Amino acid sequence: MADGGELRGWRMALRALRHRNFQLFAAGQFISLIGTWMQMIALPWLVYSLDPSAWWLGMIGFVGRIPSLIFTPFAGVLVDRFNRHRMVVVAQVLSMFQAFVLAGLTLAGHITKWELLVLAMVLGLINAFEMPSRQALLVELVDDRDDLSNAIALQSSMFNSARLLGPAITGVLLAFHISIGMCFLLNGLSFLAVIWGLLAMKLPRIERRVNETKVLAGLAEGLRYAWETSSIRTVLLLISLVSLLGTPYMVLLPKYASETLHTGPTGYGLMMGAAGVGALTGAIYLAARRTVVGLERVMPLATVIFSLGLVFMAGARSISVACVLMVITGGSMMVQMASGNTLIQTVVDDDKRGRVMSLHILAFMGTAPFGSLMAGALGDRIGVSATILLGGLVSLLAGLWFFARRRQFSAQIRPAYVAKGLLPPPYEEALNCPD
Repeated sequence: MADGGELRGWRMALRALRHRNFQLFAAGQFISLIGTWMQMIALPWLVYSLDPSAWWLGMIGFVGRIPSLIFTPFAGVLVDRFNRHRMVVVAQVLSMFQAFVLAGLTLAGHITKWELLVLAMVLGLINAFEMPSRQALLVELVDDRDDLSNAIALQSSMFNSARLLGPAITGVLLAFHISIGMCFLLNGLSFLAVIWGLLAMKLPRIERRVNETKVLAGLAEGLRYAWETSSIRTVLLLISLVSLLGTPYMVLLPKYASETLHTGPTGYGLMMGAAGVGALTGAIYLAARRTVVGLERVMPLATVIFSLGLVFMAGARSISVACVLMVITGGSMMVQMASGNTLIQTVVDDDKRGRVMSLHILAFMGTAPFGSLMAGALGDRIGVSATILLGGLVSLLAGLWFFARRRQFSAQIRPAYVAKGLLPPPYEEALNCPD
């Protein structure tokens, strides 16, 4: 039980917080994420109040994420060449100004659907550069690479803790008929915390190789590396399918809450909060794991559970049942996405980290616009419940296919585990033995 010995219990689950830079990041990011979730919850409700159409909900989701499809791969090349810390700071400042503009227009009563469309696209463009920068920067915030998986899990825990608080605050503001613009204003102010944390960091100077290859050549190199690394290719493919077919149900929740469950903004906030409870539970589970080993089996299982949650949610007709199912879908979706993130961060070579993480974001965010647009169109044509059911069934087929191939996936990723020293020697010998 010596202090310098093996970490146990909650110390094990919080071990990445031993690193000062990660402490600063975690504190600032948590406050900022509360504001981010307030905006994420308030924006669809504002869109729905301006036009109660599933198509418009889908369109806002589409334009907010389409920049990720176009620009994120190029952003990944820049992340591998330039100062990741500086890129994150600039992106956070720009996101803060976007929130203030949105708040100003809304509080003044001059906001329209078209202005929301433009502002959503602007934020999507900023995120296309911010997300791969932040994901790649994470490895520089922990001095011990063994703590990287814990840092990723804690980042997910912060995201989903904020997912509880943000919707709760938004629900209270909306319930008391306080302007939605106040949610956007508070989000803008919350960016000050993460900007302060980033500027207070002391990071070692890392020289990036700027003139080695042209941007397109660097992009092609990253694509080739991700495709030829079978474990990375498998993770990216699974995330792409679920993001395209399953996760777009989120854009339909305002219409689902209002027209299927016959509840108002408070019920909508409760559903989002329930999803946050599930996601936080999943994040705590991942943070408590001692090793990344085994996540290659957890990820496809989580996909199946998420899909089943959607199937049952399509038949729900009460807010209580829907909230229970949102706990299940929120938790399993978070475990699937965070497991994929951790696996890629563990396997990828550091000089290609920015490009591969941009592909991870592309898989998650780049496919979602088309799913959102499709869900919006189908929601008006066949109904919200039928659209959620269809997405759940197709996602289930994809999840079952990957679950059936989990042994092959484990075999693909184990050589990387051995190379990173994550598996004891007997596993290395087992790799050379036939099943």
